[in-house]
Amino acid sequence: MAASLLRRLTPSWPLSVSVVAFWMLMTDSFSVGQLLLGLLLGWIVPRFAARLDREYARIGSLRPVPRMLAIVAWDILKSNVIVAVQVLGPEKNIHPGFVWVPLDIQNIHGIAALTSMITLTPGTVSAALTDDRRYLLVHMLDMSSAEAAIAEIKSRYEKPLMEIFP
Repeated sequence: MAASLLRRLTPSWPLSVSVVAFWMLMTDSFSVGQLLLGLLLGWIVPRFAARLDREYARIGSLRPVPRMLAIVAWDILKSNVIVAVQVLGPEKNIHPGFVWVPLDIQNIHGIAALTSMITLTPGTVSAALTDDRRYLLVHMLDMSSAEAAIAEIKSRYEKPLMEIFP
């Protein structure tokens, strides 16, 4: 009885403690009022978070992770140079636009990782995901190579992510 009441009052102790700790770090001052507000947030936030529909991460093989991280790091470095050349060069060489990338990956955690990789790479930004998770809208600084960029996204990022998040 007491355990179920305690569970209802604080559905997640780790989340409560994290919320209070981050609140205290963000306030930049320690006072009784800030601590009480942090405790209130630490009590309220997990209660609302417990109501969210969660999809738990299914992890497959972690073998592709080191290679994929190296690829992402290389692509970020390479894209920085390409974007710098485009931005500093003639404006007529910039052809921005949106493209829908068809997705084979359906795991929401894999899609989140994919959108993060795309957004971290200069010159591309993930903009929207369809409700059925089949298409990702990506803004590209250079649409002249949209087909090649889609093929790269699918082979360099999506394919390894499908092994990690089956």
